[in-house]
Amino acid sequence: NGNVNEWNHKAADITGHTKAEVYGKSLVEEFISSEYKLAVKAVLDNALRGQETANFEFPLFTRDMERVDVLMNATTRRDASGNIVGVVGVGQDITERKKFEGELERVAKDLRALIDTANAPIFGIDKDGNVNEWNNKAAEITKYTQDEVMGRNLVDDFIRP
Repeated sequence: NGNVNEWNHKAADITGHTKAEVYGKSLVEEFISSEYKLAVKAVLDNALRGQETANFEFPLFTRDMERVDVLMNATTRRDASGNIVGVVGVGQDITERKKFEGELERVAKDLRALIDTANAPIFGIDKDGNVNEWNNKAAEITKYTQDEVMGRNLVDDFIRP
């Protein structure tokens, strides 16, 4: 029926909700944000049919309405006879990792913008001498667009004797 029948100490620590507060309540209806209700319900329903899901990310909200990003594995729970009796959800708080990934993405975008708008030509090559970086100034000076040079050998294709 989708109601919580187990809630360990770590789940309580992460969410601020005690076992007594969540026991018997619908995980999806009570603790999952509206935009994730259908997806989380589908993962749980699949596990109830024997189709397990690994590495599913979704947000939970704490008692104080703070977002906690969770990476969950939904495993089918079976009795001694092999009959499906529920779902075991094993989750990991990945909030800090997600913040770090967001910061890395922001820094990468800033660096990309810096390279693209630099007032000097910037190019890069891989270990085989093929172009893997070509900024706007390099394109302006050489009259070769980034699309024209990417993946081509810098010396063989663009350096003239």
